[in-house]
Amino acid sequence: MLRTALTPRFLGLLGVVLVVAVAFVLLGRWQLGVAESTAHREAVEEARSRTPVALTSVLRPHERFPGELSSRPVTATGSYTDGQVLVPDRRLAGRPGSWVVTPFVVDGSGGTIAVLRGFVEDAVAAGAPPPGRLTLRGGLAPGESPTRTPVGPGEIGSVDLSILVNTWPGDLYNGFVFLEAEDPAAGTQLTKVPTPVGDTGIRWRNAAYAVQWWIFAGFALWLWWRMVRDESRREAPADRARTGAAGTPPSGADAATPVRAGDNGPRDDA
Repeated sequence: MLRTALTPRFLGLLGVVLVVAVAFVLLGRWQLGVAESTAHREAVEEARSRTPVALTSVLRPHERFPGELSSRPVTATGSYTDGQVLVPDRRLAGRPGSWVVTPFVVDGSGGTIAVLRGFVEDAVAAGAPPPGRLTLRGGLAPGESPTRTPVGPGEIGSVDLSILVNTWPGDLYNGFVFLEAEDPAAGTQLTKVPTPVGDTGIRWRNAAYAVQWWIFAGFALWLWWRMVRDESRREAPADRARTGAAGTPPSGADAATPVRAGDNGPRDDA
């Protein structure tokens, strides 16, 4: 079968099949990307469509952060207080910069919630938070993991609540808010950081299309192999016939066994 596969005809056909298979694989990857992006967009739209609830109605200071509250829109009324920090080495729309995180004391509970007020490329642009009583709206998120990245004065490596609880006075919420709006809007308005929606999975309909394209790629290769195998089987009887004809012993005089010298009996030299 290998000899059949290496003939110019089947090598050329294999080249075509490989091109088609690669195209099918790429189409499958494209469909998988569509599945992931569609699922992400739907998750974002669903998260934004939910009605914000009061922070005090879903979470209390020091209470464990429930996973179902991730990305949940909330509102909180209170005021900013001292203790603003920067989280360096962040990016937004491809630009490097820092997050501006400010403590916010919530009316009703007296607890402090970390508020990600926005993103700045230059630390000087962070400015002071607006004074007075405000109502905030934004998306909830759990604290980030600790990091050992070296930082400067007034900076923390991540929104690590275990650091902030020892830095800010009072009771601390086990979560922080991606700020979307302040009412009234006053003071320095920073570039808002969108609330992450976490792991959104994939959209299974498009994922099924991706699998179909990959099956087509495998089928194209299998079809080429099947054609080679069938052609090899058709050639086998002809090859055996030619081999048999070439190996048939001759008949008649040519078939006589040569007689060695001295085996012809006594000679009459008379």
